[in-house]
Amino acid sequence: MNMTRHAQTRVQQRAIPPLIIDWLCRYGSRLKGVNGTTVCFFDKKSRRWLAAEVGHVVVRRLADMMDIYLVLSGDHIITVGHRYKPLKQK
Repeated sequence: MNMTRHAQTRVQQRAIPPLIIDWLCRYGSRLKGVNGTTVCFFDKKSRRWLAAEVGHVVVRRLADMMDIYLVLSGDHIITVGHRYKPLKQK
């Protein structure tokens, strides 16, 4: 995935590892956002899928880093951030 400069800055500022972003793009759940964007995040189903692929111990150890989201527009990551509240699903 291509990352905008804004997203690269946010990843660095928020200390989000590239591995977590890669997993989020591959295994994360997706919601339609505003203006044709897509929001990716980890929910129970996606965490189970990830745990089946990489192992439960790995997911458990990195669980504190998995409350993040990213916003996609096409094949570009627009921004990345930490989730403090559940996302509103319509």
